[in-house]
Amino acid sequence: MPSTPEISILLPVFDAANTLPACLSSIARQTHANWECILVDDGSTDESRAIACRAERDDERIRVIETPHRGLVPALNTGIDHCRGDLVARMDADDLMHRERLERQAEALAAEPALAGVGSRVRLFPRKFLTAGMRNYERWINGMDARERIRADRFVECPILHPTLMLRRDVLRAHRYRDRGWPEDYDLLLRLQQADHELAVVPHRLLAKRCAPERLSQTDDTYAIGRFIACKAEFLAASFLERTADYVLWGYGGTGRALRRALAHHGKTPAAIVELHPGRIGNRIHGAEVIEPDALGGWRQLPLVVSVAGEIPRAQIRGNLAARGWRELFDYVCAA
Repeated sequence: MPSTPEISILLPVFDAANTLPACLSSIARQTHANWECILVDDGSTDESRAIACRAERDDERIRVIETPHRGLVPALNTGIDHCRGDLVARMDADDLMHRERLERQAEALAAEPALAGVGSRVRLFPRKFLTAGMRNYERWINGMDARERIRADRFVECPILHPTLMLRRDVLRAHRYRDRGWPEDYDLLLRLQQADHELAVVPHRLLAKRCAPERLSQTDDTYAIGRFIACKAEFLAASFLERTADYVLWGYGGTGRALRRALAHHGKTPAAIVELHPGRIGNRIHGAEVIEPDALGGWRQLPLVVSVAGEIPRAQIRGNLAARGWRELFDYVCAA
């Protein structure tokens, strides 16, 4: 085996004894053999550490880093410091890699040196636990077919599922992970795009993501909807809305109301709200004039934030705005 691996697999582990063996088996069967797995055991209290150490004895490519329990972000950053490969593939201890994941993603990055990283399509499992919302998210994220769409939809939801992400090590070391009380993976993706790093998706299902009810994303307040919205608002305020305190908000359902409140914490308030409900048009909401879409021309000087849930309504609004000559990411953004 070469002394320096091409790919480092960054695998944080905490109390994952029930799923870790299958995860490690999926790593071991990769068609790309020049990898190392940096397994950071974050102070597990179950058999995770023993399982990891047995795997380390059986395969010299696995390196176990033992730390006290400090949480996911410190575990990830500790792992980054030990990664030797030029490419770093994120992995979660309860997920499974397709056997060609590393090979296909490394090939994609070799073919396009300008790319900072690539994700992949995904299959959620067990299917019996999937709600309608999870199935819609799976369909949406597997529809990320171009880097332009990844950039355009970054304020709708996280457009690359983090355990599918493979990044160049130098890029990841420059940005690392932060604990801001909201999802560290979404925060990283938004910072990468804010820094103009290009991301893409390999159009194959290369990861099976476990969606059991006890997953951290289902139980930790860090991953609650309100924290996602707070994250979006901070990055919107610092980028698209950076030069103005006023903006136009399209949509005032639950999604639009929550985003308005979050943006207000950054001194951003809507001067006008676009609504379709005839009973609201002509009124004022928190001082903002409620207008119909045909009145948008009079507000062209302000940036427009489209905060409408649902792919179909957003597609209709995008078509409406394109017909008016509005350019996405320049004149407006979608932020669901």
